[in-house]
This record gives sequence, structure tokens and C-alpha cells, in this order.
Amino acid sequence: MIYQYGEQLLPIPFSEWETAREPAIFVTDSKHAPDILEQANIIYENEISLSKIRFCKLETQQECLVSTFCIPKLADVLGSRYRIYLFVNRHNIVIVDDDGFSDRLIYRIQQKKAHQGETKERFLYNYISEFISLDPEILSNYEKRLFQMEEDVIQEKVKNFQHELIPLRRELLTFRSYYDEIMDLGRALEENENGFFIKKHLKYFGTIGDRADRLLSKTNHLLDYAQQIKEAYQSQIDARQNNNMQFLTVISTIFFPLTLITGWFGMNFKNMPGLDNGYSSVVILCILVIILCVIIFKKKRLI
Repeated sequence: MIYQYGEQLLPIPFSEWETAREPAIFVTDSKHAPDILEQANIIYENEISLSKIRFCKLETQQECLVSTFCIPKLADVLGSRYRIYLFVNRHNIVIVDDDGFSDRLIYRIQQKKAHQGETKERFLYNYISEFISLDPEILSNYEKRLFQMEEDVIQEKVKNFQHELIPLRRELLTFRSYYDEIMDLGRALEENENGFFIKKHLKYFGTIGDRADRLLSKTNHLLDYAQQIKEAYQSQIDARQNNNMQFLTVISTIFFPLTLITGWFGMNFKNMPGLDNGYSSVVILCILVIILCVIIFKKKRLI
């Protein structure tokens, strides 16, 4: 699909673009990418393999800029990703996308942006910004989930805490790496090493970097918050274990003198006092020892 620069992103037939040769945006798949790059006068000698894309980064070549995007799917952050190539020269932009993700982004831009793509810089700003347009709301949802988890920990309603927290932290770590890459990419575009962009429009790329930086800061805050909740949960577990150990210690301390008494009177020596009729005395002694231990432990607030 081809779009022409202007106040609106207008789809144009390929035959008309061939005649006019005006600057345009091409959206294609990896199968047709070599032919489209040739038509757009972009030389890229490396293999175009979307499956090998692992990061968002910008590569500056002599005749073009080559950017790769590896975008987490909001419905499955830890799963598969959208993988895209983006090529830019002085006049044209070529987007290689096998998932149709870019077509949906451009449609969203058409629906809500007053200034859609009158220049390369404006289009790239709209296009890349659309990657993260929903992310502030997504991060707010993560924050609400953490609030609820903290409340459950305080009220001791914890159930499957680790199973909920670990995937959440992994998703936040994924977002953190992604925002860091987008921030670096925006700054690399702002450097304008090849001089493909108009200087007064470089502010758009700075805005992309700033937005990604704010999202990165928010994500770091959420990760710190998740760590604090984990520590609170662990403290609660430790306190519960300490209480259990304290209870067992109290029970053991009470029964230790009773064990000594029963062991002593169980020796059955010939001249042992009370050997014939000392049962009641031993019982009374044991009861007195238990009462004394309970009084001591209550004074020390151990029970």
C-alpha cells in the first residue's frame, strides 16, 4: 500500500505514483519488500528477515536509515511480538510488516490525527508515537493490580501471591527494556546523522524520546513498588514462621521439665521415695510446673 505525504495520509495507486514520483510511504510485506525498496530508490543489501528482529534500534547507512521494531503485544506481553522494518531515505519511507500492524496504526492515525503526515518527520512521529499511545493506561492498570495485591497482603488475604507477582514483574521488565530501546531510537533519529530530516522538525523525535523516558520512569517506579510488596509479603511470612517457632518453643519448654520428672521417677530404684504411692504427688508436681511456666511466659509476653 502507498500513501502520499500531505495534510492527510492519502492512499494512491502505484501507477500514479510511478508517473508523479512524489514522496510517498510504502507499506509492504517481507515477500515484496525487495521490489518496493528498489522502486523507492532505497538500497539495502542485507537479508530482510522479520523473524530475526529482537530489538528496537536504528542503523544509519550511507543512503538510508534502517530501523527495526520489536513491539510487545499488549494482550500477550511475554509472548510473540510485532516485528517491523522501517527504511527512510531523502524522499520515501518503506515499512515492512507481515502482521498488518502498520496498516492498523495508519488507520488509527487517519481517524484521530489532524496533522497526519505532511512531512517525513511528522509521519514518523505519529507512527512511532502510536506504538506507545495506549501504554500510560496499561501502566495504570498494572499500578491498580499492585495496589490490590498490597491490600491483600495487609489484610492477609494472600493466595497464589508468587504466581501473580512473578509474571507481572516479568511483563514490567519487558516494558522497561522496550521503552529504553524506543528512547534511544528517538534520540538517534534526533541526531539526524545523514541530514535526511528538516532541522526545525527534529523536535518531534525529541518528543518521542521524552515520552518513552516518562514511561520508563513509570515502569521503574512500578518495579520498585512490586519489590516493596514482595518484601512486605516476605516479612509477613517470616513473622508467621517466627510465631510458629515461638509457639513450638513454648510447648517444648513446658514439656522439658515434665519429661525430666517422668524420667526421674521412671527409674524405679529400690530406695526411691514415693515408689509405692507417689503417683498423685508426681501429678501434682507436674501441674504446678505447668502453671509456673505459663505464668512466666505470660509475664514475658511469649504467650
